[in-house]
Amino acid sequence: MRMSVRGRASWAWRIAVVTATVASGLALVCGPAAATAWAQSADVGKILSQYAKAEGGGGKLAKVVTLRLDGTVTEINGRPPANISDLKTGRGNNASATTSASTPAMTTATTSAAAGGDAGTAQGAGAATYTFETKLPNRYYSEMLAGDKGWIEAFNGKSAWRENARGEIGTLVGPEGLQVEAAARFYNTRLLNPKKNRLVVTYVGNAQVRRRDAVELEVTSPAGAKRQVYFDAQTHLIVKETALVGGLQQEILYDDYRAVDGVQVPYQIELRRGDDHFKIVVNRAAINERVGERTFDFPKKAQVVLPDLKELFTKIDNNQKAIDKMKENYAGTKVETTWEYEGSGKPKPPEVKESTFFYLDGTEVSTLVKKDGKALSEEEQKKETARVLKEIESLQKEAEKKEKKDEKAEEKGKDPEDDEEVSMETFLRACQFVNPRRERFRGADVLVFDFEPNVEFKPRTMMEKIITKLGGVIWIDERALDVARLDAFFVGDVKIAGGLLANVEKGTRIILEQEFVNNEVWLPTYQEVHVDVKFLMVKGIRADESTRYSNYQKFNVNTIQTIGRPKGADDAPAPRPADTAKPQ
Repeated sequence: MRMSVRGRASWAWRIAVVTATVASGLALVCGPAAATAWAQSADVGKILSQYAKAEGGGGKLAKVVTLRLDGTVTEINGRPPANISDLKTGRGNNASATTSASTPAMTTATTSAAAGGDAGTAQGAGAATYTFETKLPNRYYSEMLAGDKGWIEAFNGKSAWRENARGEIGTLVGPEGLQVEAAARFYNTRLLNPKKNRLVVTYVGNAQVRRRDAVELEVTSPAGAKRQVYFDAQTHLIVKETALVGGLQQEILYDDYRAVDGVQVPYQIELRRGDDHFKIVVNRAAINERVGERTFDFPKKAQVVLPDLKELFTKIDNNQKAIDKMKENYAGTKVETTWEYEGSGKPKPPEVKESTFFYLDGTEVSTLVKKDGKALSEEEQKKETARVLKEIESLQKEAEKKEKKDEKAEEKGKDPEDDEEVSMETFLRACQFVNPRRERFRGADVLVFDFEPNVEFKPRTMMEKIITKLGGVIWIDERALDVARLDAFFVGDVKIAGGLLANVEKGTRIILEQEFVNNEVWLPTYQEVHVDVKFLMVKGIRADESTRYSNYQKFNVNTIQTIGRPKGADDAPAPRPADTAKPQ
């Protein structure tokens, strides 16, 4: 199976085409044997059932919308924190989070930190506190106020972010961001219905935790983040978790469970994070209290005023042709790795394809050179050459056809833009934008903001319908007028042919990254696709693909032969004058 498609320059177009092609492509290659069966072993099902019952019952757990823990840190690396008698509890996101033992002065410090003040101010007052909050469907907040050992990490449903002890705030990307997002998914699902929540749970074996018998399960998120979870053999409650969170190894031990609104909650926590070890006593636990969205949002103190997005997006659209032209000066290598999953949820051996590529009229043209580390045979090379030459010819005809169509449209005084093209202007109308901030990405200053569907937008085409299902984060280089990075996921199912052919399920994700090459143009460096598709309303498949781009070179007489000119190109149709700089 091959999920990648010809890479149109416009990122919005690429998302839409990747989605449609993934769905149709998988439908063609997947028969009944490819259906995803999220079958769990009897051990896993029994362990999770015992856990849910011990926690208070599946019914009560399913009704947990929010959870908040406010704790006091009693030890940091084996020593009590400074001014232990003056510690406040909780971040103070609301007045009720402060215990009756807190003084008015401490309450003020807590509230100030929550309202967007400098967290370091509260830490400087001798605070050592821990706050943990979750909210359905996937909101997560973890805060440790403990001087130079502290941090804040959160996932707001679209992006993950961290504030360190120095008050530096930034969006978490790559594995670090996915790990925080996985933590949000894990804590909110409470291990109920793993299949529905797209979690793969596997049995690991017996273990010892604090000299007590336990059983270990491994929980894997859709993006591949793993968490080891240990259940006490007698109580069936979770006694230990280990996972990478935000790039740091984290181990949590739980003890002293007590019932809160019928749900068991730990009142003693040991947290190892990197090289630091914290002991925490929970002073207050609350279930289904009101928790506002601003708790999880990127801090206001780090946000900026958005520029005129309509003007910015119009400039990006208008600049696309210039970008496409500059990209045609470059060629490189890409390696695509595709994983499909067995019925148990375990990945099959990956398929790896290495290709060389260049750009033609804004479209990526690739020539396969290796499969699973082996060079193509002479017969395979011949077939690949024929395929590439046919693709080039097809692209040239498409370009000529579109040029004539645009000319006719201009003659009639109409907008020549293709009805099926997804522009940034469409994105502007189809989505809402929140949490704007300015950050550095790959050495460039970029504008970053989260986006979510605009419920008032009425899509007309299939491409527009796809855009209206997207949420995520976007990084824009305002100077180069291009998108530097995009992390987008589907907030709802995307139905192909009304769902009769295929249904690309909620949570399917696409990540696109670029780098600024030769101080001239942003070029792709990485593309990642995680997809769940159901066919004919019954059969399903889960697959992942990553593509890494490298070895960018500018075209010249000496490099054309080494960067992907297919054999037999000398027999290709004569190129158009504008294409003489590209291999044909």
